[in-house]
Amino acid sequence: MQFGYSETCLDHDTGPRHPENPDRLRAIRRRLAKRHGVVYREASPADRESVAAVHTPAYVDEVQEFADRGGGNWDADTVASEATWEAALASAGLAQWAVREAMDGANGRETPFSLGRPPGHHAIEDDAMGFCFFNNAAIAAQTALDSTSVERVAIFDWDVHHGNGTQDLFYDRGDVFYASIHEDGLYPGTGEIDETGTGSGAGSTLNVPFPAGADDADYEYAITEAVVPAFESFDPDLLIVSAGFDAHRHDPISRMRVSTEGYALFTQLLRRFGDRTSTPLAFVLEGGYGLETLSDGVAAVHETFDGRDPTVGEGEPSPDAKTIVDGLLERIE
Repeated sequence: MQFGYSETCLDHDTGPRHPENPDRLRAIRRRLAKRHGVVYREASPADRESVAAVHTPAYVDEVQEFADRGGGNWDADTVASEATWEAALASAGLAQWAVREAMDGANGRETPFSLGRPPGHHAIEDDAMGFCFFNNAAIAAQTALDSTSVERVAIFDWDVHHGNGTQDLFYDRGDVFYASIHEDGLYPGTGEIDETGTGSGAGSTLNVPFPAGADDADYEYAITEAVVPAFESFDPDLLIVSAGFDAHRHDPISRMRVSTEGYALFTQLLRRFGDRTSTPLAFVLEGGYGLETLSDGVAAVHETFDGRDPTVGEGEPSPDAKTIVDGLLERIE
């Protein structure tokens, strides 16, 4: 795979013991060091205009002014330093790079994966939250939509937390389909099944809130029975994967049971969708706070595009997962 990477993203200092820290990117780099076919790419930072295409200009100014004053605690979870402004622009720029590469035909072993931080999917139109300042996936999606070749974008968010910011930014629009599988009741407490969009966006949001303990088979059932069919119906020109790895069974801040091979399986399912429908794929890093499980998860995505088949078992989805997904399908139909 091609990995978008910038040393500038390491300068976003969240302080000691914060789970979202520069060591996350360093661990990924170490894990990929001996992997075949890994290529790193630089990218230009996002400009103010493209960030303000999804966030209010006043909020963009507020982030810059906050960083210029030395940063601090934006809220209880979200921390900035003086370098956060530049890092946030670099992170958004890497996501833009990923979608541009995908739109230009990069696929297979050349599929782009943006390794930026701070992450983005909690950032709403006019506020930072959940470690996120600028919504990287949303900025990238809007960048694609502002081109002449993309009219519809699908975003699949497999981070353990619901991507409330991404959902909110496109909730009333019909040109972006947002789908999320996440742990029910976990931060930020959004992402209920009945959140399906409004106005022109009615029916363009799909949430699968699983109870704690959901595993590979549960996710596979949701992806094959609900997410992929919804994408096929939407017929996107581009698929962005908001790729967090904190649903891993050993991640320190969640209670899901996804394995490293599970992420390979999810990747394979999405790749098959992309190949079958000629839909370009771009990956954007979100969460994941166990350094080993995060780096193993990214490596599993890479290895899947490098030709390795996942080695997951043939488990059955749990009764709870089937009830949630089947109920969701009944609502859609």
